[in-house]
Amino acid sequence: MLDQMIAPYEPAIQLLASIPGIGRQSAIQIISEIGVDMTQFSSSKRLNCWAGLSPNSDKSAGKKKSVRISRAGVYLKPALVQCAHAAVKATEKSSYYHVKYEQIYKRRGKKRAIIAIARMMLTAIYHMLSTGEVWNPTDLYKIDMPDNLVQKQKDKAIKQATKLLIVEGLLPEDFVKKEPLLN
Repeated sequence: MLDQMIAPYEPAIQLLASIPGIGRQSAIQIISEIGVDMTQFSSSKRLNCWAGLSPNSDKSAGKKKSVRISRAGVYLKPALVQCAHAAVKATEKSSYYHVKYEQIYKRRGKKRAIIAIARMMLTAIYHMLSTGEVWNPTDLYKIDMPDNLVQKQKDKAIKQATKLLIVEGLLPEDFVKKEPLLN
């Protein structure tokens, strides 16, 4: 009976199952919560807020009272957190979500890192269901970052690498970057 009910959503289920950490059952649960029509959400940020994965900050008179995720998404949020755990624990240690988890975990802690991974997964789901494209980790930075921000990050990385090489003594101290190394 369940197979008959999910038959119209089979392409979307296969699409979501291509994301590491999301299996068939999880894909069914996610689609049953958000549907396949993403026009009801104006952006991925709205979907994240609806799912209860965006930080809820209460400020009054310049004082922060709370910076925690909202209580929304009582069924969707646990499913995405479970998928995030599975994606982080993936067998290939160089997987996209594992690397991102390690970066965030060092700065923010385990629980916040898992919520951040769940948010990344839901953003990817939004764009996949909107465009119909298969999950591709190399395109994820293009979704959320404009081109000028990508260029700023490249310039910052070059500047930091140059500074490190000067400190280590591999470059002379009067070294000045005359031309950009990466275009």
